[in-house]
Amino acid sequence: MHQAILKAALLGALLLTTAVSAAPRAEDSLAQRAMACTLCHGKEGRAAADGYHPRLAGKPQGYLHKQLLNFRDGRRQYGLMSDLIAPLSDAYLLELAGYFAQLDLPYGPPQAPTLPAEALQRGQRLVQQGDPARGIPACVACHGEKLTGLQPFVPGLLGLPRDYLNGQLGAWRSGQRRAVEPDCMAKIARQLQPEEINAISQWLAAQTVPSPAKPATALPKPMPMRCGGLE
Repeated sequence: MHQAILKAALLGALLLTTAVSAAPRAEDSLAQRAMACTLCHGKEGRAAADGYHPRLAGKPQGYLHKQLLNFRDGRRQYGLMSDLIAPLSDAYLLELAGYFAQLDLPYGPPQAPTLPAEALQRGQRLVQQGDPARGIPACVACHGEKLTGLQPFVPGLLGLPRDYLNGQLGAWRSGQRRAVEPDCMAKIARQLQPEEINAISQWLAAQTVPSPAKPATALPKPMPMRCGGLE
């Protein structure tokens, strides 16, 4: 009886060893690991169809890295992101940001606006000219003349869903999203009225992304204000 039990145990161990050795090895690459991000941010980080998870592909590495640190360290509030990256080191997050930054993928079509022309024009003026009387700089003054961002820390504003843009500007305005002081975006967003935020988001989301859509390497003029998140 004892020998029968031992024989069965040895046979089971042999079968398990054979199954493990025959199993295909999983790919161990950054692209494979980054697939955890694409569950929410869409295939290859192109943005999700839900309108709330933004595009990652092609954004400046420095910007993506800082946002990962902000989620991990509590300056941006989204529990799923914070929990996912909590155990990851600065160096690994920089490597992950670099993976998405080097992707050069097509953008989806722009979103048709739902606001009347007058409201859209107000959004366009704020994007392109700002409102100096209220201390609101133009978006193009920091995000580039083509609004495709600026290396290494400023993101592009085109090719993003308007719900995401609305949500982020609202989060800056309410204090749910923060950056290292001086927090220039929080200061700007608090100067905007909710209807202005909606007009800006609708106008931006309705624009076709230029080709190429690479972030600029320099601005024609110095930035209009100091931003701690860019240092």
